[in-house]
Amino acid sequence: MLRPLLMLLTLLLLGSCGEMVTESTKDARILMMGDSMMAANRTSGRSVGIALERQLGEDVIDRSVYAARIIYALPLTGAAGLSIPAQYQKGDWDWVVLNGGGNDLMFGCACGYCSGMVDHLISKDATAGAIPQLVSRLRKGGAKVVWAGYLRNPGLFTPVRPCKVFGDELDRRLARLDARDPGMVFVPMSDLVPAGDPTLHQQDLMHPSPKGSAAIAARIAAAIRANGG
Repeated sequence: MLRPLLMLLTLLLLGSCGEMVTESTKDARILMMGDSMMAANRTSGRSVGIALERQLGEDVIDRSVYAARIIYALPLTGAAGLSIPAQYQKGDWDWVVLNGGGNDLMFGCACGYCSGMVDHLISKDATAGAIPQLVSRLRKGGAKVVWAGYLRNPGLFTPVRPCKVFGDELDRRLARLDARDPGMVFVPMSDLVPAGDPTLHQQDLMHPSPKGSAAIAARIAAAIRANGG
């Protein structure tokens, strides 16, 4: 009885894992990975990936999944996309666009004592950790990497507000990784949300609204254009 239930769970999760490369999309040169910041608004056709397609005028293969993490130890659901590294699909990608780490902070240490988790994700000098390892793996495939930072809260209550100090440190380390690798571009989103303006977020003040997804996509598109298209 357990095995059929596990198989059903796998199928359901795979169904939420974004687009699969098909004959009509196999020539796409941009792969997107990540968590709910990327996946939000997909069902309404207004996710970051769809907005990025409109910005650039080309296909984006979006593999992002809600609740995905960088460090994920469960192989069944990890293979279904809840592990961001497992979202990678082999292809002749020019660009891999992704985000991640927020759910590691939220689920892994509850936005509390997260210094150790930040170190596991990326060391202070940006030479070690799960994120540099992932970026190195993506770069070895020949792609350039755009790593998008997280939106910040507009100064209103949200359950993830205590994560800010750790999110700021994660951004600083990602910027150091950017400086070390000319093929990796860190695109911060920390200044994207005006103070007191909730319109870039959904009502939960955690996930981007369609307006927020479009704003994120615009920054990513600008980074791609500025780094050789």
